Amino acid sequence: MCNLYSMTATVDELRRLFGPFDGDTSNVPRHDEIYPGYQAPVLRRVEGGGLKLETMKWGFPGPASAGSRAVTNVRNLASPFWRSALNDPARRCIVPATSFCEWTADPDPVTKRKAKAWFGLADGQPPLFAFAGIWRPGEGGPFMAFLTCDANQIVGSVHPKAMPVMLRVADVPRWLDSAHDDACSLAQPFSDEAMRRIA
Repeated sequence: MCNLYSMTATVDELRRLFGPFDGDTSNVPRHDEIYPGYQAPVLRRVEGGGLKLETMKWGFPGPASAGSRAVTNVRNLASPFWRSALNDPARRCIVPATSFCEWTADPDPVTKRKAKAWFGLADGQPPLFAFAGIWRPGEGGPFMAFLTCDANQIVGSVHPKAMPVMLRVADVPRWLDSAHDDACSLAQPFSDEAMRRIA
């Protein structure tokens, strides 16, 4: 489960990768560490087909059976809890990111704490990418979460259970606009060759 990521790109860098968008077009602040419950930049479709940049809280209000604890990662795509958002392209979004973190399984022998392992795109590529996300309106503002899938080898060496669904730029329109089955078929591990562990 991914519960920490960064988004340090500028608005201009977002535009260069994802194209034009409306919303708050002033520069977004650096987000070196985004945790559940934090506000984060999100891009979503609006009427007319364009994109809008918004700030959303990370974590869907959870079901009553879970004690209303916020849910940050969408793992079981067949769950009724996610069905309405996944079925409706208007409720899909992309969550820009520049890296994400998983904690090591074993504590550091000196500090006795688990260490952070950061992951991003391979050298020679722009550091900016996007997670496949969903969003919903709510009291106090909109909420977002993003999909996870099986881990690739790079992420799996630290966290074998899962990794976020990372989208290639060419797949963004497919995630935002296509029918449910086609969009959800993008929930695949990102290529090991296109990623690296960040020192």
